[in-house]
Amino acid sequence: MVPDVSTGSDSRGLIAYLFGPGRRDEHTNPHIVAAWDMAGAPDPGHDPAATYTQLAKRLDHHVDLRTRELGGKKPQQHVWHCPVRTAPGDRYLTDNEWAEVARRVVHATGIALEGDERACRWIAVRHADDHIHIMATTVRADGRRPRTHQDGRRAQAECRRIEAAFGLRRLKSGDLTAPRTPTGAERAKAERQGHSVTARHWLRERAYAVAAAVHTEADYFTVLQFLGIKVKTRLGPESGDVIGYSLAAPGDTNSAGDPVWYGGSKLASDLSINRLRERLPDQEIADRPRFPADPAEPWQHTIAAIQMAHTAFDDDAAAQGHLAAFGDALYNIASATPGPHRAELRAAASAFNRARRSATRADHQAAHALRQAAKELAYASTEPGGLAIALLFATVHLARAAANWHEQRGHEQQAAAADGAFRHLQAGYQQAAAPVLADLARRAPRAETARRFERELRAALPDHADRILADPSWTALTTTLAQAETAGHNPRRLLAEVGTRRGLDSAERPAEVLNWRITAQPDRRAQAARRRSTVSGTSSMSATPRHPATPGATRLEERSRHR
Repeated sequence: MVPDVSTGSDSRGLIAYLFGPGRRDEHTNPHIVAAWDMAGAPDPGHDPAATYTQLAKRLDHHVDLRTRELGGKKPQQHVWHCPVRTAPGDRYLTDNEWAEVARRVVHATGIALEGDERACRWIAVRHADDHIHIMATTVRADGRRPRTHQDGRRAQAECRRIEAAFGLRRLKSGDLTAPRTPTGAERAKAERQGHSVTARHWLRERAYAVAAAVHTEADYFTVLQFLGIKVKTRLGPESGDVIGYSLAAPGDTNSAGDPVWYGGSKLASDLSINRLRERLPDQEIADRPRFPADPAEPWQHTIAAIQMAHTAFDDDAAAQGHLAAFGDALYNIASATPGPHRAELRAAASAFNRARRSATRADHQAAHALRQAAKELAYASTEPGGLAIALLFATVHLARAAANWHEQRGHEQQAAAADGAFRHLQAGYQQAAAPVLADLARRAPRAETARRFERELRAALPDHADRILADPSWTALTTTLAQAETAGHNPRRLLAEVGTRRGLDSAERPAEVLNWRITAQPDRRAQAARRRSTVSGTSSMSATPRHPATPGATRLEERSRHR
C-alpha cells in the first residue's frame, strides 16, 4: 500500500479532478467513502444536487475564518492531498475498508486525530478499484495548523501496519530519500506519445549518466545540452553563482507549447546543485591525465577501486559515499561495455539508483578513488582482453555487499534495489563470461604445464587447492596463468597474492574468482616497455584536448535516443 503526500492551495481544482472523469476517462463512480462528517460533506458523486463549490466551501470553512483573521491573506499550501494505492495483485477492498484506511492515515499523519472534534476537515474519495484520494484543508477549528511534521514517513509506517491488518502485500518501508514518482498525468502523456518512460524518468537517467561521466559542474551542463536537453540555471541575486537548475526533455512541452521544466532536486535529491557539487569540483583538475598510456589502465583502476570499496563498509559515511560512487560507476560500465549483455548493465545502473541514497550522509571524499576511476572508464577506448568481464565479476560482489549493508541497517527499499541490481549484474556477467571461459578452456596449455600450475597452486594456496582444482573453471584458469606468466608474472607469487584477498573461502567457484582477479593484473612486460618510451610521445598524448563530445559523451548520446 503506497501513500503519496503533497500539498497545494486549490481546493476546488482538486475536487474537480477527484470527481471528474479523469484525464483519460479512467475515473469510475467517484464518491466519498469517509469524511470528517459524512452528513456534513456534500458528495457530488452520489448527490446530483451537490456541487464542487459547495463541497469546497465546507472543506474551506476553517480556512476562510482564518483568512479573515489574517486580513484576507490565505494560509500557504493549505490543501493536503494523499492518494493511497494498493499494490498490484492485492485483493479488492470494500468502501468500508477504504474508509478505515482513510481514518487511520489522517490520524497517523496528524491531520485528524481520532476523537479530536476541532481537527481539520477532510474527505476520502474513491474513483477506482485500487486507490483512494484523501484531501484535507490544513486549518483546524481553533485556527491552528495541524502538526504534520514527517507526515509522509508516518503515512508510510501506518500503511505497513494496515497491510499486516488487512492481509495485503507487505511493501518495503522508505526513508524519504526516494525520488518523486511520475504523476498520473505524466504517465498518461508518455503513453499518448508512445514513450516507454515518462519525461521525468528519462531526464533523471540522463542526468545520472552525465554526472557519472563528467569531471566538472560546467561540463555537466555542457554535455546535457549536447544531448539535446534544455538547461535553465538559476543565479544568485548578489553573487551571480548558479544556485539551482532545471531540465526539460527534447519535445516535452505543455499545452501552451512551453518546455516542461523539472528542477534537479525534483528529479532526485542527489541531483540538486549542492549535492552535485559534493561530487564535482568547480574547475578542471590541471594534473589529471587526459588519456591513459595503456588502454587497459581505466579498466584495471576501476576493478581495483571496486575491490577496495569492500573495506569501506565498516564506516557508514564512507560506505554511503562508495555506494554513490558505485552508482556512477555502473552507468559508465554500461556505456563502455559492448555486447548483448549491455541491456542488463543498463538495467542494473537504473535499479541501483534507489540504493545509492539513504538517510546516512555520504562521505564522498572517501570514495574519490572509485569515482575518478569510473570517470576514466567513461572516456576509455574499447576494452582490451577479458577485463570487462573481470570488472563485471567485481560489480556483482559489490552489489551483493551493498544489499547486505542496507539490509543490516533496516534500509528496506535500498536493500531491495541493490538486490535487483545484483540480479541484473549477475545475469549480464553470466552472459558475457560463459563464452570467454569456454574459449579459455579450449586453449588450455598442455598437460605438463597444467601439472606445473597445480604444483604452484598447492604451494601458494594449500588450504584452498582441492576446491580450486575441483572447480570446472580450473582448466580456464590454467590458460589465464599461462598468459600471466608470459606477461612477466611469477605464477606462485601471483596465486598467493590474489588468493589471500577476502571472499575466496565462501566462493562457490574459487577457480573462477582467481581467473578474473588474475585477468585484472597489469602486463608487467608492457609496463616496462612503456617506461622506456620517449618523453615526447607521452607529452603529445597528454596534450590532446578533451571536449564534451568525447567517446564518453558519444555513448551518452547513444543512450539518450532510447525513451
